Amino acid sequence: MSKKIFILPLLFSLFISVSCANTEKEQLLASVLETLNLPSEKLILANKEQFLADMDTVLAADKDYLLTLVDKQHYLSKDYVPEDLVPLVKNNHYAINRNDLSLRVPVEKALCIMSDAAANDGITILVSSTFRSYDYQSKLYARNVKQLGQAAADRESAKPGASQHQLGTAIDFGSITDDFVETKQGKWLAKNAMKYGFSLSFPEGYEDVTGYRYECWHYRYIGIEACKMQQKWFGNIQQYMLEFLYAWDKASNAQ
Repeated sequence: MSKKIFILPLLFSLFISVSCANTEKEQLLASVLETLNLPSEKLILANKEQFLADMDTVLAADKDYLLTLVDKQHYLSKDYVPEDLVPLVKNNHYAINRNDLSLRVPVEKALCIMSDAAANDGITILVSSTFRSYDYQSKLYARNVKQLGQAAADRESAKPGASQHQLGTAIDFGSITDDFVETKQGKWLAKNAMKYGFSLSFPEGYEDVTGYRYECWHYRYIGIEACKMQQKWFGNIQQYMLEFLYAWDKASNAQ
């Protein structure tokens, strides 16, 4: 009897502690959402507990730091280079069209798995562009401005420090042209890439959100769990999810 009397207060205390923690997270969630302009805000607020559980799953799975926000407002430093870059060489999984390509280790592993699945469906995955250093992006951007003009270049070329390619987790596939979407590879990726953790960065109709025109060839590896969250809670728009996670991390660290 005495043991029961001793245990009950502990259980009650634990329940109160967990309830308070959940309430604090829900309050933080609401405050973060107020700072953003997310079309799915009502959906998230109506399902706060499930959303937070899914987010915890995503953050716990992100052991390779794949969810860094890089865009026209959030830049990488000039000297940022991923420590785990590996060169891409000829192999039995996917094709490459250059000899100076490289990706982070977890991305290359996922690429092999995805490419094998594509091969089973009779599709060869062609990798055309991967990691770009700050200096490389600087030269590429300058060339695009010279050829296209500032306004046109800014729609499809990132300024140095603002490119996802510098992360070592983004891949341009195939021809890197608009008609890639109509190719067998383009269609296969559009249907299957997210199953393997690859998310289309700049979808059609969202230039005002992403800052860039539609690029049917540009995918970023964010991991399978993050892809699920993107689809379920953010209208399948990568930019919305990464902006939220950035704001969440900033607000959490400020507490």
